Amino acid sequence: MALQSELFKGDPLFENCLVRDAAHIAPGSRGDHIAKIHFALIVLDRFFPAKAELDQVTYGASTASGVLAYKRRRRIVNFGYQTQADNIVGKMTIAAMDAEMFVVESRFRASQSLRR
Repeated sequence: MALQSELFKGDPLFENCLVRDAAHIAPGSRGDHIAKIHFALIVLDRFFPAKAELDQVTYGASTASGVLAYKRRRRIVNFGYQTQADNIVGKMTIAAMDAEMFVVESRFRASQSLRR
């Protein structure tokens, strides 16, 4: 299944993350794709990564904490090889974030059309 949210769809890093274990996004990563993870954590969980991580667009300790909390709340664990959630954005995590962002975006669009 392809990514559906405007935030994540069409981004090759997230599209690969959805289907390839080797493309998981982990602490230490940097770049525009991390800003999208930051945004998702803020919108979906009201979790604000550290200002330095936001400014430098890095997946640092606070972003890792936010991802871990996100996954724990939703019980995102691959029981095939894990016993508890980790702080990595992998297949299951990006699928969950994308699905939730799609709902948020859809509700926003619907509310905007009602105002017209």
